[in-house]
Amino acid sequence: MAAALDDDEIDNDDYYSLLNVRREATQDELKAAYRRLCMLYHPDKHRDPELKRQAEQLFNLVHQAYEVLSDAQSRAIYDIYGKRGLEVEGWEVVERRRTPGEIREEFERLQRERDERRLQQRTNPKGTISVGVDATDLFDHYEEEYEDVPAGGFPHVEINKMHISQSIEAPLTTADTAILSGSLSTHNGNGGGNITVALRKVTSAKGWGEVEFGAGDSHGPLVGFKIFRNLTTRCFMTAQCGMQFSSRGVRPGVTTMLARHLDKNTMGYLQWRWGTQSSMNTSIVRDTKSSHFTLAAQLGIPHTFLMMSYQYKFQNEDQTKIKGSVKSGFFGTVVEYGAETKISRHSVLGATVSVGVPQGVSLKIKLNRASQTYFFPIHLTDQLMPSAIFYATVGPLVFYLAIQRLVIRPYVRAQKEQDLEKHRQSSATDIAKKKQEAESAVLLMQEGVRRIIETEESKMGLIILNAWYGKFVTDNSRKHERARVIDVTVPLQCLVKDSKLILTEASKAGLPGFYDPCVGEEKGLKVLYQFRGVMHQVLSGDTEPLRIPKQSHRVDNDT
Repeated sequence: MAAALDDDEIDNDDYYSLLNVRREATQDELKAAYRRLCMLYHPDKHRDPELKRQAEQLFNLVHQAYEVLSDAQSRAIYDIYGKRGLEVEGWEVVERRRTPGEIREEFERLQRERDERRLQQRTNPKGTISVGVDATDLFDHYEEEYEDVPAGGFPHVEINKMHISQSIEAPLTTADTAILSGSLSTHNGNGGGNITVALRKVTSAKGWGEVEFGAGDSHGPLVGFKIFRNLTTRCFMTAQCGMQFSSRGVRPGVTTMLARHLDKNTMGYLQWRWGTQSSMNTSIVRDTKSSHFTLAAQLGIPHTFLMMSYQYKFQNEDQTKIKGSVKSGFFGTVVEYGAETKISRHSVLGATVSVGVPQGVSLKIKLNRASQTYFFPIHLTDQLMPSAIFYATVGPLVFYLAIQRLVIRPYVRAQKEQDLEKHRQSSATDIAKKKQEAESAVLLMQEGVRRIIETEESKMGLIILNAWYGKFVTDNSRKHERARVIDVTVPLQCLVKDSKLILTEASKAGLPGFYDPCVGEEKGLKVLYQFRGVMHQVLSGDTEPLRIPKQSHRVDNDT
């Protein structure tokens, strides 16, 4: 349902909240809520022309909500599409005997077709920029007796390599896609580049094939072929072969991989590669909501190694992850550890410290911005120096905390305020209408509330003394913010029945007599009530269910 409409297209009318019923409400629950609101808003109960007109508008709104939710087909469409979905042409041709599940399937099919049409209009660009930095002079100083190297001065830090790659996809049909990619590289003054064109065709729901043609100034022309195939529901394979033409002759290469789901979160891989760097590789990858684990082993030329890595995923708003790995083989041993975190809606920043023999110590910084990746490997020293490891670990952390406090948080806060202001302006007309409807509803409730209070007082029942809905400022660090609340004492008392008040798990802005006083901000409901002659108080979140009276709400007069 959430995917059906964009955030700015979600309907403001919540029929479930208006009737104060659960989303799983039965027909009997809907009917009871509808009858109660009809008794309150029926136009014939009001003689004043203005009240009669307002009652008629609210009565029609309640009737519309009941008509939609009491009809299985309309309710299924509303649950998927929202109120605007009921206004879409074409639903009248849907067979009435279709179940809500079948209607959802029909919508999802239409959604997939729309996504495919959008896909054909996109190029899906992806790119990587890698800049290698040689900072070994920070820790590996030349001795002063070297005549060509002056003593003192600033350490020499230089960029010794750079790599840029870019690719775009051009959907030709729903089954055919053309892919254009290219790259440029330079290392210590020597460079080269290549360009590749590929055509991918989806042959069936089980697989696809790809033909690739490439050319470059360092390796020569390339012709390749790749296929993907689902063998079973739990197993798939890929195969790739290519021919590289160079001044040294033709160099063929073949790679095959077999993968299988070992369980819901675990994959097993077997890979065989033949060519200039032949090898056999096996790995197990387990990915869950909170962690990612990889164990891999390779036997090959020139690299044979054993590798293990683990990543822990924090369940926070920034999607922070910490990771560590160890890799050991004929080339030596490398230990890596690092972290990454989300710094904005589309950006992820990460840093990894690499300590190895004989590689030395390196710091790798990576920024993912949408589909672009920026990578900065910084080589600090060729030796295992504790000072280099310390600064590589602490330096990025201190720098990130400073940037987070001085730049990122103010920027994100400003962006949220800007988006919130745009949302307020776009919804100002609708909010004004909702406010007028709420004020009208409160006027129509006055007589009914008076009778409810008399009944409750006669049996020392539930009396709503004060109730406010909106944004409350309870944190001392946010004292500069202004609370924005509305008085909802009358609407809440109107919902009291048999000395009980029950609110369902939905936004309270849709309740009769309520409206949203602070669009896009966190809201709550604060209620001060009396039951059996004893004072009670409760503060509830906007979408939290609420049942009163409760013993835990009791106010201790001794405090």
